[in-house]
Amino acid sequence: MVLYDAPSEKGRRVAVAPRGMPVEVVLTYGEWTKVRDASGDLSWLQSKGLVAKRNLQVSVANAKIRANPDDAAAVVFSADKGVLLELVDPVASGWAKVRHRDGQTGYVKAAEVWGD
Repeated sequence: MVLYDAPSEKGRRVAVAPRGMPVEVVLTYGEWTKVRDASGDLSWLQSKGLVAKRNLQVSVANAKIRANPDDAAAVVFSADKGVLLELVDPVASGWAKVRHRDGQTGYVKAAEVWGD
């Protein structure tokens, strides 16, 4: 998915977003959507490139994904900064249920991911 500096294919290409990269929708203008990425950068993409599937990006080093939404729960796996996790259930009480692409699921602290 190509990101532009203006809502037009005539705009300057600023980046190519990897598949599944979460973005925050800022506004929609015709067939274009202005988005913010995890680093806070704003850009435009064609709205047809967006999908409803929600991913979160780990924003801390060695985030612990736990069996239950509790700091004392067993660690199912760890994820490094930048890893994409599929959002299974929305954030509740500061935790989000997520799935790694290898199928493992668990709960991550909302403060340790971006894109919720």
